[in-house]
Order: sequence, then C-alpha cells, then structure tokens
Amino acid sequence: MKYRSVFDIIGPVMIGPSSSHTAGAARIGRVARSLFGREPKWAKISFYGSFAETYKGHGTDVAIIGGLLDFDTFDERIKTSLEIAKDAGMQINFIVEEAIPEHPNTARVSIGDDEGELELVGISIGGGKIEITELNGFQLRLSGNHPAILIVHNDRYGAIAGVANVLAKYAINIGHMEVARKEVGMQALMTIEVDQNIDEQVLVELSTLPNILKVAKIVD
Repeated sequence: MKYRSVFDIIGPVMIGPSSSHTAGAARIGRVARSLFGREPKWAKISFYGSFAETYKGHGTDVAIIGGLLDFDTFDERIKTSLEIAKDAGMQINFIVEEAIPEHPNTARVSIGDDEGELELVGISIGGGKIEITELNGFQLRLSGNHPAILIVHNDRYGAIAGVANVLAKYAINIGHMEVARKEVGMQALMTIEVDQNIDEQVLVELSTLPNILKVAKIVD
C-alpha cells in the first residue's frame, strides 16, 4: 500500500505549488544528499516527462537543489536554494531529457566532489511520496519515507545472514528488504527499510562484517 493515511494523499507541509513536483523533488534531492553524506560540489540533474515540461513553473529545480542542501519540504530557504547553492560554490546543470520514462515525474540526480560521486534515479508518485529506483547502476525500490540502511557488499554466501544477525542483536525490525546485483559473484546492494532510526554503533558493527564494502543510512 503506497499511502498509509489521508495525510499522505493530501501531501506534506511544504514550500511550492505541487506535492508531486515540489515536495517530492525536494525529498529526492535530500535522499541523494543523505546517501552522499555531505554537500556536493557539483550537481547534474536530468528531468524526464512532466518534470522536464514544467520544472521551472512548479519549482522542481529549486526544490531538488534545496534537498541537496538538506532542506526539508517546509524550509523557506528552498525558495532561494539556487542562489544559496551557487554562493556555496556548487556547480549546477539542469538537463531536459526527451526520453519517455516509465513514470512521468522522474529525475536522475548525479552529484559529486573531489572525493567521490553518486547517481540515483527518483520518481515522485504523488502526495510528496517518492521512490528511488536506481542507485549507482543498481536497480532497487526505496520509498525514502522510512529509516533505511543501504549496504554495498560482495555477493558472497553469508553476507545477508550476517547483516540480519546484527539487526536482530539490536532489536531492529525490518519492514522491507531486497538485494540487487549487477552480476553473480560481484558487488551487490542490500536495501533495508526499518521501523526505527539507526544508531551509529549499528552502522559501525555492520561495516566490520566480512564482505561488507560500504554502509549508509537514510533517516526518516
């Protein structure tokens, strides 16, 4: 079920005219920021479908950059996020794509700095709710509406069981979990949505497990 309550249908408290084009876009940007772990030095945003057609009029551009600056949907600074980002030295490039996406409200967010890069694809499904459908080439389904742990690991026997044991140790309940891999025996991505926020100690312990390469979290 995509909507948990009537408030999901009405939409969140937000800046902007459209929960799909503004609040959803801000949340896509904020998930990218959360996974990247810091403010990026550059951002390349590709808009598809209705995002591409109306992103300026509906404030999708300022919203998604506001998310990259870690602004929430109701933060007044979203209105001037482009200026704030440029003042901070962030290089921004918006691209209008002609390709027809699977969902009309689709954005591909590529961000980076001298230390690394990240690319994800997000869709805004209405009422400010989103789904992340791709991360650095891995296919996934992440709502962005719950605390989540993302784990890049070697595709080896016991990796998933090891993670599950650590979460059980800390009494963390798994609401949704899936594993994506590009090729058998190579790297894979675990996406785990949980019912409570995750303490840093849990992430540290997960990162020490065999075959675990990188651990990141998204806070609800």
